[in-house]
Amino acid sequence: MASFFSRRLLSVALFVCLLASPAGAQLHAKTVKNQAEKAKVVSLRSTHKVAPDQRKGKIAKKQKRHAKVAARVSVQELKRKVAESYTVPTEVSSELQGKLTCRSAYIMDAKTGKVLYDRSADRPGQPASTIKIITGLIAVESLNNKEMVPTSAYAANMPASKVYLKKGQSYQASDLINAVLLASANDASVALAEKVAGSEPAFARLMTKKAEALGAQNTICKSANGLTREGQQTTARDLATVFNRAMHNPEFAERMSTVQVHTSDGKLLRSHNKALWTLDGAVGGKTGYTAAAGKTYVGKFQRNGQAIIVALLGSASMWDDIATLVEHGFAKQEMALRQHEDVTGGVQVSQVNQKNVVKGQDQYAMLTLTGQKKKAHL
Repeated sequence: MASFFSRRLLSVALFVCLLASPAGAQLHAKTVKNQAEKAKVVSLRSTHKVAPDQRKGKIAKKQKRHAKVAARVSVQELKRKVAESYTVPTEVSSELQGKLTCRSAYIMDAKTGKVLYDRSADRPGQPASTIKIITGLIAVESLNNKEMVPTSAYAANMPASKVYLKKGQSYQASDLINAVLLASANDASVALAEKVAGSEPAFARLMTKKAEALGAQNTICKSANGLTREGQQTTARDLATVFNRAMHNPEFAERMSTVQVHTSDGKLLRSHNKALWTLDGAVGGKTGYTAAAGKTYVGKFQRNGQAIIVALLGSASMWDDIATLVEHGFAKQEMALRQHEDVTGGVQVSQVNQKNVVKGQDQYAMLTLTGQKKKAHL
């Protein structure tokens, strides 16, 4: 046993001496280094088994996210560019600065509804007799032409302009409608209102609802003839919108185009709309005037297959303003037509279906985007 422990002690002593020698230290350091390198290799191998997949996943997600953003931007940009080729430039009111005396004016394309000119078009004001377009339209739709309409004392006492209806007498509805739309008769307007709705206030409420149904958003009627009433208002945009829709009624449009007509009892009625015989392309319109409203107007004009609606409120020189707006409106249409010809390679496009334009924009954008994606994969 003693010899065994002696041999073990001797072995340990020899090992310690070996390590203490330079060769032993070098051997030990080499061993430690080899072990560290092995551990490092194992560590790197285990790391590479996970890290590349994680990085690939992150990169894929970023690429996918960037692709979505790029696609969204591309589609929007393509839609914008396509839309620009179909858009009729909206008028900047400064183009006619100093050429108009009216407070507000509006020109619209009668076929497409495009805005050709806008000068404070949503500014409310008293309509004066232009509101009679609603009175006349409701009467045309509600009454038989030969239906007899009685005249109350209230209707007969309306101030001029009037056709001097006599209290207690009855007149044919057709005659009174012409008196309203051509001669701008205040008494005939009230007589028709009372016949249709029982009273002028009730008829005025009906007028407001009718205007709204025709697309007006800021029109409130308080009278059948447009005489100044508190709370009564319309806008140039509303007048144009309502008149454009009203002219779709053939009977209304025919009356509006009439320069003069005789009533059933022989009285001559002459239109107040002198644009019919002084301005090229005039097909119908209604004038108005009160101290509160100034001069007001709404009318339709046609030239070379194009049609516009012109409306104005608060004019000091109405006929000059109307002539200026009419020429300007047709000039804008001609400009738009030329732009469409450039876009379509010389094919004339006078009217654009907006739903088809939007659909075309989407299809064009998607086809272009698909092409871009295919290029990206090549």
